[in-house]
Amino acid sequence: MILIVLKSRGTVMMADMVSTESALESEAPVLVDSQLINGVFTVLLQKRMEMNEHITDRDEHENKSCFYYLRTYKLKEIFTWHLFKTIVLGQGLSVLICGTGITSQYLANDFSVNTPMLQSFINYTLLFLVYVPLLSFRREDKNLLSILKKKWWKYLLLGIADVEANYMVVKAYQYTTLTSVQLLDCFVIPVLMALSWFILKTRFRIVHYVAVCICLLGAGTMVGADVEAGRNQGSGTNILLGDVLVLGGAALYAVSNVCQEYTVKNLSQEEFLGMVGLFGTVFSGIQMAILECTEIAKITWNWQVALLFTGYAICMFGLYNCMPLVIKIASATAVNLSLLTADLFSLFFGFVLLQYTFSMLYILSFVIIIVGFILYNSVPTFTPEAAAQPAVDGVDNPVSETEETYNKEESAIHSPQKVIPDGTV
Repeated sequence: MILIVLKSRGTVMMADMVSTESALESEAPVLVDSQLINGVFTVLLQKRMEMNEHITDRDEHENKSCFYYLRTYKLKEIFTWHLFKTIVLGQGLSVLICGTGITSQYLANDFSVNTPMLQSFINYTLLFLVYVPLLSFRREDKNLLSILKKKWWKYLLLGIADVEANYMVVKAYQYTTLTSVQLLDCFVIPVLMALSWFILKTRFRIVHYVAVCICLLGAGTMVGADVEAGRNQGSGTNILLGDVLVLGGAALYAVSNVCQEYTVKNLSQEEFLGMVGLFGTVFSGIQMAILECTEIAKITWNWQVALLFTGYAICMFGLYNCMPLVIKIASATAVNLSLLTADLFSLFFGFVLLQYTFSMLYILSFVIIIVGFILYNSVPTFTPEAAAQPAVDGVDNPVSETEETYNKEESAIHSPQKVIPDGTV
């Protein structure tokens, strides 16, 4: 605030007592004060005009359709190496999930082995053996003991969520149909977006919601092709229970993925995998001992069963190790959109291995999902706090590459310019 002090002449000048010369001298300060006042009002007017321009620009920016930003991008700015890398890595994750599904299907159909907790226990044990020793040799607050001392209860809940998500979705196949599982498993995406909004403060634009709808349309096309081909298999003995298990598992997957995105972008991948391996081993081991002792005792071990268990463990271990890398360069929502093609890869393998009936709807659904995925990544999401946070040593990629440039633009628009008293801006 600029404080202007005006000098008062404070003297009543009588015409018969003051000469013309003294009167002129007394008027001089008034002329100086008038110039000062005019200068100050000029600066204040300039500041007001700039603030109005800033508010107008901000309102126009906020009211612009998200498709405006899509139109302003050139094709070479959309189809970048970053997008290509995200698509390839995402489809690699889908192939790994496909591998877990195929090995589990062979174990169940050809060898009557239904032990989802045993399979999960093997994966969590591998994570424990690899990453917990790495955390043990870290220094200071990154050490295993320090992490457990400060955040043990958070990772305990994360371990429970991850274990039960895997178990509930696999268990649902015993009660409901394949079609229901495929459709309801997509519930993870809206839950994930909601959790990202409230927990990670991620802000989505209309184009992201449209892209998600397109991807879900592709998933629906795939399910329709399954129904047309007569692959609506499943016992259907208790459809309501099965559907509830799928929805619960999808919600827990969303919780696990949001925690994973926060951890790998703000802490480290090793910490996340180490803690999931530690608590996942404990809880999956307890649940396996309670629920699957009889099933494990019935297994007739041979080289084929051992090979299938090994293949499942390799695919699942690779999935857990690669997913944080993809989440780091994209987001948990983007990763789950790309994973919608996992069932398609399973079907493609089924055409070769199980003589499935081919349908062009599968190709169409794959194209629709990829188009939706590209559209989702064409406009970056916005995290308000990310632009204001400085880079911190030892933190793994606190904001993705696509978000970083966009956050700078948002910061420039939402931060008013400072005006200093001498009139310079």
